[in-house]
Amino acid sequence: MRFGAAVLRSYEGRFALEEVLLHTGPADGEILVRIAGCGVCRTDLAVRHSAGRSPLPAVLGHEGAGVVVETGDPHTGLSRGDHVVLSFDSCGHCRNCLAAAPGYCDSFASLNLFGGRTENAARLTDLAGDELAPRWFAQSSFAEYALVPARNAVRVDPTLPVELLGPLGCGFLTGAGAVLNSFAAGPGDTLAVLGAGAVGLAAVMAATASGAKTVAVDRHPERLALAERFGATPLYATTPDLPGRIRRLTDGGACYALDTTASARLINDALLALRPTGHLGLVARLHTTLPLEPGALDRGRRISHICEGDAVPGLLIPRLIGLWQAGRFPFDELIRTYPLADINEAEHDCEAGRVVKPVVIPEGRSG
Repeated sequence: MRFGAAVLRSYEGRFALEEVLLHTGPADGEILVRIAGCGVCRTDLAVRHSAGRSPLPAVLGHEGAGVVVETGDPHTGLSRGDHVVLSFDSCGHCRNCLAAAPGYCDSFASLNLFGGRTENAARLTDLAGDELAPRWFAQSSFAEYALVPARNAVRVDPTLPVELLGPLGCGFLTGAGAVLNSFAAGPGDTLAVLGAGAVGLAAVMAATASGAKTVAVDRHPERLALAERFGATPLYATTPDLPGRIRRLTDGGACYALDTTASARLINDALLALRPTGHLGLVARLHTTLPLEPGALDRGRRISHICEGDAVPGLLIPRLIGLWQAGRFPFDELIRTYPLADINEAEHDCEAGRVVKPVVIPEGRSG
């Protein structure tokens, strides 16, 4: 099968729209999906900053959504024509997967970042026959089609705009899941969100939907304006005595804080802004050591890393869609669409902060 895809051939290079070849159809437990839209996530872009780890050349993209065109066997639970949102891969049988924590799968890194399942090797090549890296997050959905494990796909209502739903499989799932799952925030709780990008704003929307009071911290006035529109009190990251200011706005200290920035200074500020027994969740990967200020973890305060919003995608994605339909999780207001051919522009706009969540849309689809 021949179709178009955005191929990244070097860590410092641009995406190139190329024709690629899929040499086999879906095996047992797999589905072939015609991609309607795929979100551009900072995890895709982070490949450039971890050169030598994730294999290239590759087709990236892991916030895909589309329509099932073929199934590998009749027991996938999905049928041709089903509309699906795609999420991350997991083994399904390790201790954490069996405990409904697939984001902490023992094989998460190998399945999603560093080569995928060995049976996928050489299934996707360029027109010269040279192998493209095995499926990124079991998707590689910067393309017209994606071959994915059926267990990673969540069926959605076919009347919904499926081309916009892909970011619910990762970025929005991570921010909202941190609030709804990791913190289980509710009425009377207080939350500080550090960084008002896609993940942080999803957290703000989820907190507002859950009845929690939220303070959002960022350095971009446009992002803070969005956070305020979604129900948060905005604060600039340069605010003097930021922890003290957050404590005053949260009735003596935030119950929870979510850092999306990986900034050591803001992480310490967030810890110092917590009330006793408060919980700080980190979602961005740290690339430096994290020295903590004296007293940062006193009085029962704790810090943890949150992966994929502690979510079971098949449960959280429908919940977020329900909130969106009720007008309580307006994630679509964060999205700007681009043709797949303009993926480099989408990346540039994302990195420059001009758009919160780019979604690339394949144009021509051949079968």
